[in-house]
Amino acid sequence: MAIGELIGLLIVVLTPTLFLAYMARRFFAFREKQLEAETSLAAEKAAQYAASNAALEQRVRVLEQIVTDGGVQTAAQIEALRETKRIDSGELSQ
Repeated sequence: MAIGELIGLLIVVLTPTLFLAYMARRFFAFREKQLEAETSLAAEKAAQYAASNAALEQRVRVLEQIVTDGGVQTAAQIEALRETKRIDSGELSQ
């Protein structure tokens, strides 16, 4: 095998190999940036769900308090609201 044939073989093999290595490197850099963007989006959604979950838990606590209340305070509060509604509509003055 002559030196010219060896150099030609190296050029034919080495050039596509280097090109493929370069393209693979760019592809994996692109995928890494894409995964970072997806990760930050997922973290943002998780924070939104956590905030929503906290608000729902607070509402459930209030409902549990109303349900487990002795009933006396709840009835008094309902009656107070009814009285306020009657006063606002003018029913008591007539």
